[in-house]
Amino acid sequence: MNEVLRRAMYGANLTETDVAAEVAVDPKTVRNWLHGQLPQARHRAILTKLLGIEEERTWPELSGARQPDLVAVYPRRTALMRESWLSLFESAVSEIGIVAYDAMFLLQDTDFVRCLRDKCAAGTQVRVGLRAPGEATAALGDLDAETEMRVANVRSAVSLLQPLFPYAGFDLRLHDVILYNSLYRADDELLVNQHAHGIAGAESPVFHYRRAPRGNMFQSYLASFETIWSQAESLHAFRL
Repeated sequence: MNEVLRRAMYGANLTETDVAAEVAVDPKTVRNWLHGQLPQARHRAILTKLLGIEEERTWPELSGARQPDLVAVYPRRTALMRESWLSLFESAVSEIGIVAYDAMFLLQDTDFVRCLRDKCAAGTQVRVGLRAPGEATAALGDLDAETEMRVANVRSAVSLLQPLFPYAGFDLRLHDVILYNSLYRADDELLVNQHAHGIAGAESPVFHYRRAPRGNMFQSYLASFETIWSQAESLHAFRL
């Protein structure tokens, strides 16, 4: 989803049909632009004037200084709307992958869990890797407040994922890696939520990558995902 274009249309109170009429294209073409297709130069010129947007910011792939697989950069995770997360995972056909600490901001959304379940039912492989605190087997009440919250979040995340357990294409593992990024993959789309000391994940930047022939960032983060996944253990290895 081209979030810059979508927000600009929303701010201008223009629908896909409205923009299509202004640019003289089919509404389906506008829908394709919203889903990441690059408009032709003459159409971009009309859109920038119509919506008051900057061409390079709206379509960063036009800048030779950027990696060809970098789609967008968001200053914080909260800049990505709930609909954008759902759209990302709903677009997946073959694979969904999540490596995070607990991903509670997603798992607490029943529509998101339902989306994962529907994808599993449709044959999509869904892999979720969460961090298991070293104190996961301890009883709540015997830990300091911060650790207790981390343990409780992981236990809650596992519980919320229970509807996916019956599906053969679903795999949940726990890792003990100190993450520099949380990774959220849907086929050839990847959101990378940076982590910085003293800054909450919700307030940290998110980079959106899309697999591209001349790009290497997507592949680098994918390799990181697979390394963490290979070191993670089945849920059965833990007593939560």
